[in-house]
Amino acid sequence: MAKDKKMVTAITSMDEDFAQWYTDICKKAELVEYTSVKGCLVIRPYGYAIWENIQHILDGMFKATGHENVCMPMFIPESLLQKEKDHVEGFAPEVAWVTYGGNEKLEDRLCVRPTSETLFCEHYANIVHSYRDLPKLYNQWVSVVRWEKTTRPFLRSREFLWQEGHTIHATAEEAIEETERMLNLYAQFCEEALAMPVVKGKKTESDKFAGAVSTYAIEALMHDGKALQAGTSHYFGDGFAKAFGIEYTDKENKRVNPHQTSWGVSTRLIGGVIMTHGDDNGLVLPPAVAPIQVVIVPIAQHKEGVLEKASELKERLAASGLRVKLDDSENSPGWKFAEYEMKGVPLRVEIGPRDIEDNQCVIVSRWNGAKATASLDELESAVADKLKEAHDGMYQKALDNRNRRTYACTTLDEITKSLENGDGFVKAMWCGDEACEDEIKEKTGVGSRCIPFEQENLSDKCICCGKPAKCMVYWGKAY
Repeated sequence: MAKDKKMVTAITSMDEDFAQWYTDICKKAELVEYTSVKGCLVIRPYGYAIWENIQHILDGMFKATGHENVCMPMFIPESLLQKEKDHVEGFAPEVAWVTYGGNEKLEDRLCVRPTSETLFCEHYANIVHSYRDLPKLYNQWVSVVRWEKTTRPFLRSREFLWQEGHTIHATAEEAIEETERMLNLYAQFCEEALAMPVVKGKKTESDKFAGAVSTYAIEALMHDGKALQAGTSHYFGDGFAKAFGIEYTDKENKRVNPHQTSWGVSTRLIGGVIMTHGDDNGLVLPPAVAPIQVVIVPIAQHKEGVLEKASELKERLAASGLRVKLDDSENSPGWKFAEYEMKGVPLRVEIGPRDIEDNQCVIVSRWNGAKATASLDELESAVADKLKEAHDGMYQKALDNRNRRTYACTTLDEITKSLENGDGFVKAMWCGDEACEDEIKEKTGVGSRCIPFEQENLSDKCICCGKPAKCMVYWGKAY
């Protein structure tokens, strides 16, 4: 079959309609199904298996850095939510309310948690009394509800799955260090597990989390040149502690307020994987999170010894710790090739009578379609090498896309001209004034994504007003 021939005709080409391509993949690869509640989706077993792998890796990383898992209630009394003014104002438009319990109207409405800062604060006020009680390094894996108007699978839904870390510390220095450590952990995860390069930086004042002193984010660039905020980490200072009456006795026997952080990533990461790596034949999954890392397709399986040999290969690869599937169904090999290509399985191993005779198999890599033969005696090492090659190749391809679509600009006209042929990241200097931030978006269509930790001095002047520049900012259109 010619390499450029489209194997799955049911998927719209990404160049023709990127949004439809994305939806097609979510449905055809059996990641999600819509329900009768707008914006609430069924995450199907294949989609959920990707999330479980993300969860498993991240959970191990959190525990290695001393964090413990907890579980807070899903309901927040309105009176509790009201305690931190900026926080409640920031979330008010997205909140879903419970007004009845059974047949009785509730005196204090209950909010279905959009995030859990207030619940953690109430809990900390009850359990933190002395400096000996600090720090508390907590995380929870839960669903949250935000009443989004425009929804799209994984990227924006009214209910979604995520992890939210919440920590409380004796000093501002410790809390800031935690905020940055967790952002770095997210970046490491995205690059090492998802093969997704990210830019680490700080959000502008207008774009920070409601109630935070500062918000940090990792920003990824999707295949179509739009940005995706892939994870955030927030430093709260002692504002929440003061609002909720959280105090502890320090080593000098004084009563002081502790400092807090929160940080989170969600099922949005699955959307990021789809849009970073997918192609016109479907998903392309990074090996670390692929539900099936290797699929074995027997060729001429009705012939003697083929299924037995395929089964033996499956056992060997599974014993080496890989997630392996043997497809011994009656579907044709061509159908199987297209099916697992669409599902993004990183490697396909083909074995038929002639291969058995030659003591070899064919290994096909999903990310670039390359075929190679491998001796059956060295199957495990050949597959391990191909999986590493797939991750490294996918990361480099995504990085090349980002580099190709990143433009350094010194005038607003340059931004418009650079983006004539498609979206991307724009690097430009900024004076720090919110009015300029708004004007840049109004005139060019790109909003601030983050102030990167790795700064470059592109000029001394703000791209908008010409006054002295304070920093270089990444700008872009975002999901």
